[in-house]
Amino acid sequence: MTKDDILLETEMAMEKSADFMVHEFAAVRTGKASPALVENVDVHAYGSTMKLKQLALITTPEPRLLVVQPFDAGTVRDIEKALNESRIGITPSVDGKIIRLPIPELSEERRKDLVRSLGKMAEEARVRVRANRRTALDEAKKLKASGTLTEDGMRDTEDEVQKLTDRFVKSIDEHLGRKEAEIMKV
Repeated sequence: MTKDDILLETEMAMEKSADFMVHEFAAVRTGKASPALVENVDVHAYGSTMKLKQLALITTPEPRLLVVQPFDAGTVRDIEKALNESRIGITPSVDGKIIRLPIPELSEERRKDLVRSLGKMAEEARVRVRANRRTALDEAKKLKASGTLTEDGMRDTEDEVQKLTDRFVKSIDEHLGRKEAEIMKV
C-alpha cells in the first residue's frame, strides 16, 4: 500500500460516511410528503423481509399525501402492518388496494425533536469520518515503520488526511444546516 492508496481509500470511506448520513436525513420527515420517508421500511412478506420500495409504487399526488400502491394486492395487509410498526409516526389508511399516508403538520416541539435527532445523526457521521482518519494514520505509521514512507512523507500524509477530514466534516455540517432549515420552515 502506498501513500496515494491510503489517501484514496480514506477519501472513499469518508465519502461513504457522509453519503450514509444524507440518506438517513432523507428519511426524516419535513412536513411534506417524500417517498424517502417510507421506501426503506422493512415489510415481512412472502416469508422474508423486504424493503417497501421493492413491494410497491410510492407516489406523492399532493404535497401532504403519500400513496402506496402494492404490486401484489395480497401484500396490502403486510405493508399496512409494517407502516404501523415503523417509527415514522404516520397512521396508514387502507382503501382497497391503495394505502394512503396523510402527512400531518409538524408541531414546533416535534420540529425541535427532529432537529435534535438530526444533530445526533450528523455527530455519528463526524465520528465515522474521524475513525476513517485514525485508520488512515495507522496505515501511514505502518508504512513509516516498514521504511516505505519517510518522515516528510508521513507529515505530508497526515496533512492530506486532515484536509480530507476537514472537508467532509464541513460537508456534513452544511447538509445538517440545510436540513435543519428545511424542518424549521413552517
